[in-house]
Amino acid sequence: MTKHLGFVAYAISLALAGGSIGAAEPLVLNLWPGRPPGDTKELPPEADQTKPTDKLIAGRRIIKLGNVSTPQIAVYRPTSVPANGAAVVICPGGGHHILAYDLEGTEVAEWLNTLGVTGIVLKYRVPFRDPERRWSAAVQDAQRAMSLVRSHAKEWELDPERIGILGFSAGGETAGLATLLTERQYTPMDAVDEVTMRPDFAFLIYAAGFEEKGQGRLKDYVKVTEATPPVFFVHAFDDGVSVQNPLLLASAMKAAGRPCELHLYTTGGHGYGLRPTEEAVTRWPVRAGEWLREHGYLTAK
Repeated sequence: MTKHLGFVAYAISLALAGGSIGAAEPLVLNLWPGRPPGDTKELPPEADQTKPTDKLIAGRRIIKLGNVSTPQIAVYRPTSVPANGAAVVICPGGGHHILAYDLEGTEVAEWLNTLGVTGIVLKYRVPFRDPERRWSAAVQDAQRAMSLVRSHAKEWELDPERIGILGFSAGGETAGLATLLTERQYTPMDAVDEVTMRPDFAFLIYAAGFEEKGQGRLKDYVKVTEATPPVFFVHAFDDGVSVQNPLLLASAMKAAGRPCELHLYTTGGHGYGLRPTEEAVTRWPVRAGEWLREHGYLTAK
């Protein structure tokens, strides 16, 4: 029955990818009460930077959102099935240069909605602000987003103990560090920051940034503890982002006795989101839906 439900949810996600099911207009909130921490430089206006010559994904263009100075969350509530109280903050990838906002953002929220999960797309700051720690502004925004969502849990009928995070590529690095780091990467500024920032679970899809390149180990600040939440990994061996990223992190979770599930595929490359192709890796949402159900994250309380 569980597998059947997983394939049903994935079939619905195929329809969503084709645009045959419309999502309700999201609730959009700014993350910060004023200028985000550390931002001083003025950027050009936020815009889709996709070019007509850019590579298509599953035969379709994607939105490459650039120059994000006002980070926000867009809250997509389930409409076609009952909401079960779970929620996931979604971090699109884009190399910390742009955000693949539909491929790895809104389309993911629509898929989560078919499972009764509230999908919350995080529009974090790009391009990166700190060349030494490219992830810094993005992780600040992700930590703030987690606290902001939990602060609205009662109002949005969410279970504050079933709020996860999901990220792709550089967004996977963002989601992963938001899951692993135990301290805020900014000075708390209001009551929102009194609410816990740690996700209850995480999906890291072709995530980057954890491996110390060429040294076969995790970066020094990438640490798993006995309090690290459960993680679901997806990666392909032929991905230009090294498969050592999930392998090393999953090994560290095993050593710490923390639950995780790792799906490695022979082929698939990078940047497929959840748009279906002939590649088996693009059916990862089926496995992810099963994992959510098996861990009780889809059970309404």
